[in-house]
Amino acid sequence: MFDTMTMVKAVGGFCGALLIFLFANWAAQTLYFGGEGGAEVPQAYAVAVAEAPAATDAAAASEDPAYTEVAATADIAAGATVFKACKACHHIDGTNATGPHLNGVVGRQHASVANFTYSEAMLAKQAEFWTPDALYQFLKSPKASIPGTKMGFAGLKKPQDRANVIAYLTTLQ
Repeated sequence: MFDTMTMVKAVGGFCGALLIFLFANWAAQTLYFGGEGGAEVPQAYAVAVAEAPAATDAAAASEDPAYTEVAATADIAAGATVFKACKACHHIDGTNATGPHLNGVVGRQHASVANFTYSEAMLAKQAEFWTPDALYQFLKSPKASIPGTKMGFAGLKKPQDRANVIAYLTTLQ
């Protein structure tokens, strides 16, 4: 079955494929990095760019406004629309689903819904209450707010969306 000619063909095919890959690597390096062996190519002209803002300015710009600032413009109808993403795991009819029901969540203690199995991290916060500010921080990033929570939701990045959802949840008392 394996005669000399078959072995020569197999080795030749392997060597040919290797040469093609080596050539493709050389061509890509020349194309993307320029020059031989990735040597730096002198630029024909330089472009002046403005300096980047200081790190403190960038950090201050990335901070969210306080809840009280965005709550003044909260829209209940917009909150109901954003809440549709929450309905995959939370009900508002008083029954539990993957997550606990959210009727009366604003002002309620953490981990206080009967017949729901909470994570250890959430049970550790049981003495605290779901104030609008606490919900605002939790909805931004549940895993960062309460490390170890079972909630797999990534969070709502827009401060106005969070304020709108909280305004909507406040109506579900």
